[in-house]
Amino acid sequence: MDDALLLALQLLAATIRVATPLVLAAFAGMYCERSGVVDIGLEGKMLAGAFFAAAVASATVNPWLGLLAGIAAGVALALIHGFACITHNGNQVVSGMAINILVAGLAPTLAYAWFKQGGQTPLLPAEARLPAVELPGVEALSGVPVLGPVCRELLNGNNILIWVTLVVVIATHWVLYRSRFGLRLRAVGENPAAVDTAGLSVTRLRYQALLVTGALTGMAGAYLSTGHGAGFVRDMTAGKGYLALAALIFGKWRPGPTLFACLLFAFTDAVQVRLQGVALPGIGVIPVQFIQMLPYVLTVLLLAGFVGKAIAPKASGIPYVKER
Repeated sequence: MDDALLLALQLLAATIRVATPLVLAAFAGMYCERSGVVDIGLEGKMLAGAFFAAAVASATVNPWLGLLAGIAAGVALALIHGFACITHNGNQVVSGMAINILVAGLAPTLAYAWFKQGGQTPLLPAEARLPAVELPGVEALSGVPVLGPVCRELLNGNNILIWVTLVVVIATHWVLYRSRFGLRLRAVGENPAAVDTAGLSVTRLRYQALLVTGALTGMAGAYLSTGHGAGFVRDMTAGKGYLALAALIFGKWRPGPTLFACLLFAFTDAVQVRLQGVALPGIGVIPVQFIQMLPYVLTVLLLAGFVGKAIAPKASGIPYVKER
């Protein structure tokens, strides 16, 4: 029983660690898409955040400066997306894909030029990585059945951005459904003309949403390279931005279901890591490539047949042109 509980807690802890960048990216997409701006450039913003966070942390041996650099990179790309799609009414899908392609090539190129290590940053020392949070009193509870293992394996020693992500989830629910800004944000994504008629700036609201999107995606990237990992490597996001977008659609642009989708995808990812090299009874060792594709297969299956009709905000992807 103790072994089963320990295994379950370790799997759950791994799920939370893997889910953190997905949750940050999915909630980032929630802000911009609720405002009517489609952003498939989440992947590129995460990758840029990961690179600049690791690069600055490596150069300064300061993880907080690295985190700020990652956030700044995400915000800068979000403003570029806004300039193309909000100011100039460009195609939002094309702009998002252009950001993904740009960063996929630019980040390893800069890494090679600056660090001469084949497109990656140097391995970060412990002092250059975002710290884990050690909870007080955990050792005192270590002998308590159930509660001791839960505190030790699940709650203690989590990276600080995991706790920040929890705050982001709670704050996002409050902002969208309890604050004036959230009401206006949801309104501009459904009927921007009505918002404009009420004397509010559609452009300003959408730019504000993109600023939040950029900050959260930059934070997600910084977590990958300076929190969960110890440096930047080429394509280290590995499609997590697209998975976050899929989770957002699966969650129908609502915080609770989106969080559940992120945890579900992360759980599949955590399981596939533990299945690699394991011989199953009557089957044998499953090829690693087959196991690694499980999270993506689950994504396709959920979106194709089990989600139901997901209705996006009515003004999503439609540039708003003010009537003269």
